[in-house]
Amino acid sequence: MNFSRITVNPYQMNGMPYIRGLRIPVATIVAMVAEGMNDTDILAAYPDLEKGDIVESLRYAAEALRERELPLVMQA
Repeated sequence: MNFSRITVNPYQMNGMPYIRGLRIPVATIVAMVAEGMNDTDILAAYPDLEKGDIVESLRYAAEALRERELPLVMQA
């Protein structure tokens, strides 16, 4: 999968994926969505972002989860 808006550089941001060299972590965008913020709110908080950055952040997070085997917790 191609992610043109995501930058990963081991010498910047401790190797965390971030948006287009803006040093806004993908995790920050995903957390904002998870907290219920809509695109308008996120774009207001980070005026340098574009809607496509939000979409690609979510796609990147989904792909990252697909690539990992997550531990299962037994439910009682």
